[in-house]
Order: sequence, then C-alpha cells, then structure tokens
Amino acid sequence: MDGKAPVAIGDVQGCFDCLETLVARVDAAAGRPARLWLTGDLVNRGPKSLETLRWAMANEARLVTVLGNHDLHLLAVAAGIRPPHRSDTLQEILDAPDAEALIDWLRRRPLAHLENGHLMVHAGVLPQWSGERTLELAAEVQQVLAGPRWTGFLRKMYGNEPARWDDGLRGADRLRVIVNALTRLRFCTPDGTMDFHTKEGAGGAPPSHLPWFDVPGRASAGLTLVFGHWSTLGLVLRPDLVALDTGCVWGGALTGVRLDDREVFSLACPQAQKPGQRTR
Repeated sequence: MDGKAPVAIGDVQGCFDCLETLVARVDAAAGRPARLWLTGDLVNRGPKSLETLRWAMANEARLVTVLGNHDLHLLAVAAGIRPPHRSDTLQEILDAPDAEALIDWLRRRPLAHLENGHLMVHAGVLPQWSGERTLELAAEVQQVLAGPRWTGFLRKMYGNEPARWDDGLRGADRLRVIVNALTRLRFCTPDGTMDFHTKEGAGGAPPSHLPWFDVPGRASAGLTLVFGHWSTLGLVLRPDLVALDTGCVWGGALTGVRLDDREVFSLACPQAQKPGQRTR
C-alpha cells in the first residue's frame, strides 16, 4: 500500500453496481488501484448486499471500512438476535455458502479510523471525545465484537439509554453509548445528550440540539471528520468536515472525495428503496 491519499466513499448499502462503477472511475483518475475509505453501511436495502460484502472482503488490502448501523444489524440478524425487517436485503448473505466467513470478517471491522488528521466514523463523535479517545472507545467495542462473546454483546446493544456519555459507565451501558454515537448520531445537545428520533437535515435540529459536528468546543475540533449515515444532510465539504451519504439507495448518488485535494467523484444511482422507515 503506498502513501497516496485515500478516496472516502459514502454509504453503499448493497448498491454494488454503483460502487463498482465509481471505484473504476476513481482508479482511472489515479492511474492505479486507489486507496479507499468506506464510511460503513456496506449492506442492506440495496439489491446486491452479498456482492458488496464479498467485494469488500476480497479488496481488504486496499481499503478501510468502518461499521455502520446496517452492518451491525446484519450481525444481529445472522446471530438470531434480531428479526429481519421488511425492507432488508440480507437474506442472500445469510443463505450464501460463505456466510460464516463473511460475517466473521465483518464483525472484525473497526468503528473508527484515524489517519493524517482525518477521523472516519459512520455517524458521529460526541463532543467530549478527541480523536485518540474516539479510537480508544471504538476499540473497546471492536474487541468485544471480534471475540467469542460477540453475540452476547449484540443482545444488549439495542436501546437509546443512556443517552449521554459518562466516563464512569461500565458494561453494556458503556458499549451501547459508544455504538450509538459512532453509528447513529445526528443531533446532540452541547453536553452530548443524543437525539435518535430526528432524521431531517442540519436545519431540523430539535430544541436545544445541534448537529453533532457544530457543537462549540468539541474535543475533535482539530481534526477533519469523515462520515456518512445522514442522507438528508447530503454532501458537505468544510475544512473540518467531509459528509458523504448522498442517498445512493434512495435514488440519489454515490459519492467519493479524495481527501488531499477534495476532488469529488459522484455517480447518479437508480432508486432501490423508497424513503420510509429506517433501521435504527
């Protein structure tokens, strides 16, 4: 792997044909296979979740992908802990002859990645967390998911409480707050109390809440945050922010951004799902 700047790509959600086309464009522009960062939600709701997951596993040497809420949902369904939703497109993975290997690979992915001043997560970072602290906390969850008791953790993962981080949290409550922040967060109060109900864009914040990245004095302010998850936010490029979920699965676009010069790669996508009830 060379030291060239990676191209970060937003939520794929099983839209493999779009991913394959976009990566070909990125590679052509680079003149070689480019390094890739994927912001999570590799699977679900799109038509080719199995192909997407197989491709990511086969291309592990050239990419980093963090876990998103739909990826965690797949793990919970595969473990028999959660039932599939009507809008899920996960059955082909569960029925595949290599399902065990795919699930094993997925549960070993990180929840955060920090490199050259860029911190990638799927959804958000709480105001109290610096980049290094985010990595430490993400690693606590990753260690459990990669270990022999991963299904036990998944049984306790779901829920909205506690809604605020506290260094004194222990056990399932501690891990649940970490997961919720990294894979579900959109809005929070200045003290880091999370809202999980509002799905609108940045202007739709509930009373006393802000988009998590606009909280004054957040500890991660010295970094560029790279994330997906928030399709109603769309593409946002600021010196300190790269928001990449442009709603591929909803008929929007799949978007990549080269992190050194901010060149944008965008591909219009056919609609695979109509907006409606969304997982977590």
